[in-house]
Amino acid sequence: MIEVSRLVKRHGTKVVVRDVSFTARAGRVTGFLGPNGAGKSSTLRILLGLDSADAGTALIGGKPYRALRNPLRTVGSLLEGSGAHRSRTARGHLSWVAASNGIPRSRVPEVLDLVGLGDVGRKRVGGFSLGMNQRLGLAAALLGDPEVLVLDEPVNGLDPHGIRWLREFLRARAATGRTVLLSSHLMSELASTADDLVVIHHGEIVHSGPKGDVTTGHASLEDAFFALTDREDRWDS
Repeated sequence: MIEVSRLVKRHGTKVVVRDVSFTARAGRVTGFLGPNGAGKSSTLRILLGLDSADAGTALIGGKPYRALRNPLRTVGSLLEGSGAHRSRTARGHLSWVAASNGIPRSRVPEVLDLVGLGDVGRKRVGGFSLGMNQRLGLAAALLGDPEVLVLDEPVNGLDPHGIRWLREFLRARAATGRTVLLSSHLMSELASTADDLVVIHHGEIVHSGPKGDVTTGHASLEDAFFALTDREDRWDS
């Protein structure tokens, strides 16, 4: 389980995350929805130990990320592409990541096959397309067969076949009792994939709960989202 409680983050005098609280439960895909600049990435960076909060907590299985031993065995993440050096091969990159967390090297070809990169594992990352880089990043997230996945805009660069594959993969992952937190501004994908939704706007949570609670009374998730955020904008004015 992911538990975020009363999280606050400031950049100078600007508050980018304000009293953010939500839970992502095991066996569910939780969609983290908001426009660009709403505070999604800042929240995820704190959750994954890449940044520090000014207040509040972000826990994975009851612990902060930095307290996890061999964290890739507990949580896999995809933020801003694969992070692989252009001169490395896909296999070389994943082998290094696996070694850093005590993961058997035999896991590398398994995850490459899983994400559809088995035939290009010995090619250098510099020749990869955006979609291939996304798949490589997902392969790295899956190396430790973690109980928790945290993915930020994972369909970026994927073709329609890849998008459909990822949607089905994440649903299947949650069905085995794993926790999936999926951050995106693409409402059509979250409408098709998520069980629960956390909606963030101007750094604040405006709704958190089952997807049906958000969409009830609206023709689509898009209509529900704009109804929520337009209301918040009126309150701010």
